[in-house]
Amino acid sequence: MILWFTVAQIAVAVAAGVFCIVLGLVGRRPSDFSVGSLALVEILLVAQVVIAIVAPLAGNPPTGDLLEYWVYLVSAVLLPIGAVLWALMERSRWSTVILGVAGLAIAIMLWRMQVIWTIQIA
Repeated sequence: MILWFTVAQIAVAVAAGVFCIVLGLVGRRPSDFSVGSLALVEILLVAQVVIAIVAPLAGNPPTGDLLEYWVYLVSAVLLPIGAVLWALMERSRWSTVILGVAGLAIAIMLWRMQVIWTIQIA
């Protein structure tokens, strides 16, 4: 993993999470802005998948368990999709909060993936 890209992903995920939680607590239903913020997080996660495939070939192998890393990454990629589907099926203020919680959960998962890739010794 690339540290600066991971930090950028975490910053975007936290910003999207806080944005959606605030919108939900104010009473806003899911909109293009709230769903779009999670779409941006999803685009960055797809880029992370590409980086995770290319990085070992470029001489940057993980130091931790590769299976654990990929389980985190696949789960993180599926999380925004599930949250957006939830928000589109149940259009209430609480589904906007769910979008925010998903963004914050992804930020935590990204940090754990960084730890698995760089710090943890298998």
